[in-house]
Amino acid sequence: MAIDRRTLVTLLATSCAGAGAAGVGAGAAAQAQTAWPTRPIRIVVPHAAGGAADITVRTVGQKMAERLGHSVVIDNRPGAGGIVAGELVARAAPDGHTLLLISSGTAVSAALFKQLPFDTLRDFAPVSLLARFDLAVAVRAGGRMTTLAELLAYARANPGQLDIGTPQIGSTQHLAAELFKVTAGIDAQIVPFNGTPALIAAVRGGQVQVLVDILGALMPHIGAGALQALAVLGARRAAQLPQVPTVRESGGRLEHFNVSSWNGLAAPAGTPAALLERLSRTVQAALARPEVKNRLLELNLDAQGSTPAQLGEHLAADMRRWSEVIAQAGIARQ
Repeated sequence: MAIDRRTLVTLLATSCAGAGAAGVGAGAAAQAQTAWPTRPIRIVVPHAAGGAADITVRTVGQKMAERLGHSVVIDNRPGAGGIVAGELVARAAPDGHTLLLISSGTAVSAALFKQLPFDTLRDFAPVSLLARFDLAVAVRAGGRMTTLAELLAYARANPGQLDIGTPQIGSTQHLAAELFKVTAGIDAQIVPFNGTPALIAAVRGGQVQVLVDILGALMPHIGAGALQALAVLGARRAAQLPQVPTVRESGGRLEHFNVSSWNGLAAPAGTPAALLERLSRTVQAALARPEVKNRLLELNLDAQGSTPAQLGEHLAADMRRWSEVIAQAGIARQ
């Protein structure tokens, strides 16, 4: 069919206008990402101010602010096992200005709770790890068990007589103790306490023989000679206690045992990949600063960044592992 000159001119004009509009739209989107951040970045922390997690985020956030030229605001939203903070960030705009502190506890909650107001894998976009920190098996100093081998020997010779205390049921420490028990093949009782202070008091008072908790919380008592660490649960010895072996060094069924706690940052799902990458690079640059590494080490934390993909894989793997531990231990999902 022949097209007259006037129609051809109109078609060409419309095509050019459409292409121009598309170009402007793409350019605007690119410019918006290039201009980021345009306001303060908020990091929502599911813990009260003053704890190790809060100090970690404030330390890293300060260096992020220096690099980005915009302030980083810490928004503490403790309570409900991190659900309040998680729901807030899951519903936030995915524009790179709102982040959430996640941790190994996030993976535990996803495995433990039947229903959450968000999907841990679907509703968040991983950014970067911040730090890893060790858990330890410890006893009252001066007792009859001075090595992990002696502890295991006692448990095997006295089925059901060994009590292993942990913080509250469903915590990372509680599930780590359950995993230790199953992997070692011992018949022991896991006794959850209402927090670390009560747990330490029970061990020091002889109500339970052993505890599993985060090493940083135990260090003052180890340093004072009240507690003795028998082993750390991670893949390598802790920098703070290089003389203390890992659980896996005992060999046998425990030769591949490896549990450590961690924390990191995530953004709302839908945050553009380019922004996630920029955020990740910013976090990793902050963590590489010697003053940041040293400050976290003072808290018994090992500064360690990652790519978004690496954190995503780590979170998913932890969720699978803790789901299996919960099922093996017969812990009722809440």
